Amino acid sequence: MCNLYNVTTNQQAIRQFVSITHDIIGNMEPSIDVWPDRMGPVVRNIDGGRQLAMVRWGMPSSKQALFVNAKKRADKLRAKGSEVDFDELLRMEPDGGTTNIRKTDSKHWTRWLGIENRCVVPVTRFAEPNPKSKVEGGRVPNAWFASTGSASTGDEPLMFFAGAWVPQWTSVRKIKEGLITADYYAFLTTEPNGVVGPVHEKAMPVILTTPEEVETWLTAPWEEARALQRPLLDDQLKIVPVNNDEAAG
Repeated sequence: MCNLYNVTTNQQAIRQFVSITHDIIGNMEPSIDVWPDRMGPVVRNIDGGRQLAMVRWGMPSSKQALFVNAKKRADKLRAKGSEVDFDELLRMEPDGGTTNIRKTDSKHWTRWLGIENRCVVPVTRFAEPNPKSKVEGGRVPNAWFASTGSASTGDEPLMFFAGAWVPQWTSVRKIKEGLITADYYAFLTTEPNGVVGPVHEKAMPVILTTPEEVETWLTAPWEEARALQRPLLDDQLKIVPVNNDEAAG
């Protein structure tokens, strides 16, 4: 599960890769590390065009997951002798968001996989925890992955995660915030390839490396777009060297 990635690029490079009609970011920082629940740049389909915007990472979690969490909290309160309004407890149950989408046939996700809710997420490298590199007594360091690209595209070429977004969703993200309404995004994952697998055997992000793949994801019917939920070829991805601070995340 990818929960950290970096975007080292500029808006012009994104515009050259993806056809954009609206840019509402302002001045984008030249290098951005994105963690769950942080703001990250996405290119999303909107009515009348395609927009580059900063959106909060983490789609709404399933009703079932929130119900289970609220029930556990209710049981603890009742055990202490407190009266519980379960409907209100459920309404205010914190939802930290779901960052990665794997089961695209799930009812929870299918409603957001149509063209109107698709987006692509610019990325130059992404991280996975690498327990094999852990030093005794220290934190688990990250392994960082980047596109191999070509000699003409630089050391870490721009690529995109295949994602989805939801507009103006009302929920409790953090208890201190209370109920808020905001846009959220997440990106798809798939089985890992031979480069990511030795580090993280469960999954890797769905990565798009060409303008044609990006266009297919943003415009094609689901029957065609779903074919992009596949691991990147091994020779298209590499582990990049990092310093100790980057490795620790």
